Amino acid sequence: MDAFELYLGLGSNLGDRNANINEAIALLDKAFRKSPAAVSTVIETESWGFEGPDFLNCVVRYDFDVKPACAEEILSICKRVESELGRTSEQGTVGGVFKSRPIDVDILFYGLERIDLPVLKVPHLNMRERDFVMIPLREIASERVKAAFGDIFGCKGGDA
Repeated sequence: MDAFELYLGLGSNLGDRNANINEAIALLDKAFRKSPAAVSTVIETESWGFEGPDFLNCVVRYDFDVKPACAEEILSICKRVESELGRTSEQGTVGGVFKSRPIDVDILFYGLERIDLPVLKVPHLNMRERDFVMIPLREIASERVKAAFGDIFGCKGGDA
């Protein structure tokens, strides 16, 4: 059986950005009781959608033998990690306007599922237009995920 792959995008543009990303991964490891199967290179990019300090971004992949939890539970873990690292409700996206934040943890892929809920869209919306997501994601994405989401990776496959 193939592993269940969870891909998370991490970004930070406030405080010690490297430390924020490393601490977020440590907190995710603790929540999932495992280390990532893969961590991309950390890249620096300009703020996207607003004026602010540059971001450090990376993508992490966790592989599970069985589906770890429902997607909403994973979202809750991501929000808890953001909160523990000092992100407040005034940071991130407020009323559709992007703002600086110490950490952002986004669910990019949840297995091979496509999710369309009021609180969660997976694959993450607009990710194919965001180099800060796609560059690190391409570095660690499995062939299985690339084939299933060809519409995002710009190749054949997927249900566009």
